[in-house]
Amino acid sequence: MIKVGIIGGAGYTAGELIRILINHSKVELTSVVSKSHSGQKVHEAHPDLIGEIDLVFDEELDQDVDVVFLCSGHGKSKGIIESGVIPEKAKIIDLSSDFRLKSEGTEFIYGLPELNRDLIKKAEKVANPGCFATCIQLCLLPLASANLLNSDVHVSAITGSTGAGQNPTSTTHFSWRSNNASVYKAFTHQHLGEITQSVTQLQNDSVGAINFIPFRGAFTRGILAACYLKTELSLEEAGELFKDYYSGHPFIHISEKAVDVKQVVNSNKGVLHLQKERDQILITGVIDNLLKGASGQAVQNMNLMFGHRETEGLILKNSGF
Repeated sequence: MIKVGIIGGAGYTAGELIRILINHSKVELTSVVSKSHSGQKVHEAHPDLIGEIDLVFDEELDQDVDVVFLCSGHGKSKGIIESGVIPEKAKIIDLSSDFRLKSEGTEFIYGLPELNRDLIKKAEKVANPGCFATCIQLCLLPLASANLLNSDVHVSAITGSTGAGQNPTSTTHFSWRSNNASVYKAFTHQHLGEITQSVTQLQNDSVGAINFIPFRGAFTRGILAACYLKTELSLEEAGELFKDYYSGHPFIHISEKAVDVKQVVNSNKGVLHLQKERDQILITGVIDNLLKGASGQAVQNMNLMFGHRETEGLILKNSGF
């Protein structure tokens, strides 16, 4: 059994992570750390887990763990690692943005299995991708692998309110978010760095600009990304390229029909649809931002790091309606 610890256990991503791990046949969840909830029962912070878990939040991490998931939020993981609270023997999966971009001396592997599966299998430390970044990369990686991202890429993508985290803000409370939509961080979203890093990893030629417009949606979870660019590929050729690229990747599916967010909510799937009009190809992708965009992908990475089936613990029933 893999002994698992979580640091930062009270937020949305940690709640989804706990839900997956307590039903994972190869895992023993031994320690969930939360400074703000220390001593409280885990299900008091995550009410959906009542009757399923008896653990209480720890003040400090149990040192007898094989892997630690860092869920404390962006900008905090580096300090946690440097503090020495994680045992040297433990593998690390970081769900923050602290280590996603390559830098000299970093030991972290970028944890998108559809890009770096073989590297993840050998990794001791993995940087879990961002939610928007995951969905957009799934739309673009097959084209990058064939050196076909030569023209500018235009992306419009919408996310649910859980993408902003659990702490309430002026743009997440019900009165503002309900029956509303808005653009934010147009052309400057922080996930652009990792998207560009990944497509240039695959494409030998220079990559066109990626013009990304993010939207806030009036729903709780899920991401839909619509990516379009010029291409000489026919729809049939593009379809074969995508099917070939994702063959052997169990969570990514190419749909003949238009996709919608509810297809993937509560699952670790990424579902893509291709459409061609004149010289423009449109790739529409949907994922659950908390699962394939965060906690589900983190468990997928853990499975690879410990030599288990990639799908172990992740055959989840999506909401469907």
